[in-house]
Amino acid sequence: MEHERVRVDTPYPLAPDRLTTALLTLIEPLPPFDRVSAGFPGMVRQGKVLTAPHFVSPKGPEGKPSPELVRAWSGFDLQSALATALGKPVRVANDADMQGAAVVKGEGLELVATLGTGVGTAVFWHGQVTPHLELAHHPFRHDETYNEQLGDAARKRIGGKKWNQRVRLMIDVLHGLVYFDHLYIGGGNSVHVTGDLGADVSLVDNNAGVLGGIRLWEHDHL
Repeated sequence: MEHERVRVDTPYPLAPDRLTTALLTLIEPLPPFDRVSAGFPGMVRQGKVLTAPHFVSPKGPEGKPSPELVRAWSGFDLQSALATALGKPVRVANDADMQGAAVVKGEGLELVATLGTGVGTAVFWHGQVTPHLELAHHPFRHDETYNEQLGDAARKRIGGKKWNQRVRLMIDVLHGLVYFDHLYIGGGNSVHVTGDLGADVSLVDNNAGVLGGIRLWEHDHL
């Protein structure tokens, strides 16, 4: 790490151009750099955003999507926009895919789940990332999605004990769904996961996202 972690609040409503402005503010105090890796919480292919579930509501992740924001984000070439704004080479990938690239061992089927504002997932087969699946938006329990049941808003609303019970249910459901050889749990809220998760589940440091940003330049398929 070359610098202490810096943060800026996510502004809402968040159109693509406003995200670019927020990122410029975020990196302003950082030392000089030669290239940029950006992890994005949505479906990304070849640097273009297909879905931006946390950014399409004017009120934030828990709000009702705006048709205008949905259209603005659909197909938006975030990679090219950032490269133009920063004047540096840029690569953009799904944030869970990027974090997973730093932690998987390349042994069998490895699953990565990130717990933060929402839930992210990435699947790796012998070290190679597979096509991204938006599992977080699938039904999980009581007709609600993983995002609704395990996101940060839910954790704050129901408390740590009940939230951890849901995390364990998530582990069981994901094992039955993909039959993983190993599951890595990361993201900002992984620090709130408690108890024994079993030999085939590991908690990973959130700095894995930074290391994954390095790996992003080593693998064209991410």
